[in-house]
Amino acid sequence: MQSMTGYAYGEELRPESGFSVEIKSYNAKYCDISVSLPPYLGRLENRFRTAAAEKIRRGRVEITFRVKHLEQKRNIAVNAALAKAYAESFRKLAEVAGLDAHIPLELLAAQEGVLTADDECAPEQYWELLSPLFFRTLGEFVVDREREGENLRADVLDKLAALEYSLAVFATWQSRMDEAFRAQLAARFAEVMGDAADEQRILSETAAMLVKYTISEETVRLKSHIAALHRALAPGGTDAPGRRIDFICQELNREINTVGSKNQCAEVGEAVIAAKDALENIREQARNLE
Repeated sequence: MQSMTGYAYGEELRPESGFSVEIKSYNAKYCDISVSLPPYLGRLENRFRTAAAEKIRRGRVEITFRVKHLEQKRNIAVNAALAKAYAESFRKLAEVAGLDAHIPLELLAAQEGVLTADDECAPEQYWELLSPLFFRTLGEFVVDREREGENLRADVLDKLAALEYSLAVFATWQSRMDEAFRAQLAARFAEVMGDAADEQRILSETAAMLVKYTISEETVRLKSHIAALHRALAPGGTDAPGRRIDFICQELNREINTVGSKNQCAEVGEAVIAAKDALENIREQARNLE
């Protein structure tokens, strides 16, 4: 289990150059990986993104590379054909405009593509230099997310214990509430009708009230959802526990609200409040899980 937040930094210094990579991530609904490289290494961007995506399923991830050449060597190339074409076009333009045909060297050199500068090291060579540092830093980044993920798991399990306690209160008071309904109805019928009270009518009215107010079904479903939550939190339980837990919490919230609307006892009301508080904490932490 991993948190969506994490950080790692790595650098490597050599006599002729220095490299560094910084990886940091934030909460996000989907997987969004951005890679920042020097412009001349743009062709490597997709390779680094693909490699990162194999380890990251969810979150906004920013990967920043910095490359420093202490003695940078660049190859300057002249595109002679393009320079001649520009010069000829400028001469024709001067002739049409009736101007001096003298063409400054600076003007030609400023045209795109006439002069090109390339690093002596090709992108593939940079991949060989940067990839070991990148994969080492990515491994540290994953470890950092896993460490935070285990902290989140421990906190969620603690809140889940509070939720299970509320469920135990619901189950305990369920039968007591049912008996209380029966006793109340029997007392009302006896008060109004005395000995003429119809036992069959009392049973019928009791059944109708139990259908309206009993929390038996909600208790069963809550138990099932809590078991599903435990499975999602178990190591290797699911590839995307954050989304799974959030969905389960929605179902738990629905059942707890129903219990609260049916409740007729102060003890159950207190347990509903405690359950909603624990559930909100679980949902908040689930938003940080991958």
